[in-house]
Amino acid sequence: MSVYSMTGYASAQHNPAKEGAEGDNKHSANSRLGIEIRAVNSRFLDLSFRLPEELRACEPALREKLNAKLKRGKVELRASIESTSSSVVTEPSTRLLQRLNAIQDHVKAWLPSAQPLSVAEVIRLAGDESQPGKDWQAETLQLADEVLDALMAARKREGTRLAAMLFDRIKQLRALAAQAEPLIPLLVTQQRQRFLDRWAQAMELTDGQAKSEMAQDRALTEATAFAIRIDVAEELTRLASHLDELERLVKKGGDIGKRLDFLIQELHREANTLGSKSAALELTHISVDMKVLIEQMREQVQNIE
Repeated sequence: MSVYSMTGYASAQHNPAKEGAEGDNKHSANSRLGIEIRAVNSRFLDLSFRLPEELRACEPALREKLNAKLKRGKVELRASIESTSSSVVTEPSTRLLQRLNAIQDHVKAWLPSAQPLSVAEVIRLAGDESQPGKDWQAETLQLADEVLDALMAARKREGTRLAAMLFDRIKQLRALAAQAEPLIPLLVTQQRQRFLDRWAQAMELTDGQAKSEMAQDRALTEATAFAIRIDVAEELTRLASHLDELERLVKKGGDIGKRLDFLIQELHREANTLGSKSAALELTHISVDMKVLIEQMREQVQNIE
């Protein structure tokens, strides 16, 4: 499966001219249906719809389609029906004008401050009356499928880019871990020799009154305690394990965003522990570089479905 981003955008319009000469009615030929879907990241699937009154009945079917394809994200679907016959002005009939005038008088009797109808509003009402209603459900659901497919393609392209970025950061983290691993035995050896040198100096100051074997044993004990304190082998092992799992999930694809987010938290914890146990400047630099890479991964993982 592929990796999908939660962010994406797609839109399309329904062209009545493609229906041929056997259209439903003149209303469909003079109107244009448009649908657009916007998606951004979110912890859960959050759907919202902005539909004109003519398409309110389509909302359950549209919601079902989105639920079938999307797992996470804040998704907004907008639909609109626009008239394409802007050059045609419908002349209102006398009957319509009489009815509008009577309605207006009735409204003003109860609401004296109400504004009177404008010429533009009367013409619009005349156009609505002359054009019978149309059932847009079939066209809406068909167009929604097209837009949803385009959205999934856009999310897949973005997901592919995010996966490539994660693979690159995983590679860099492995390289940093490989740099850190040989530093620990070297530090332990150096510190052991440093303890022995200090105890040798202490022996010289005591003029041989202390037993050299005891001094050496004490130095070795201190060196061992130091080695245990700075040992990050366990952290490096867990970090490698988390990187293996993260790489496996990205290759697998699908609904992996939440699991990736958890693994990023674990990576950050190991990098922090590595820094807290640091006994050399080189290890501190490695820990900082790791945390920078992990933070970059965290920002991008927030967008993966």
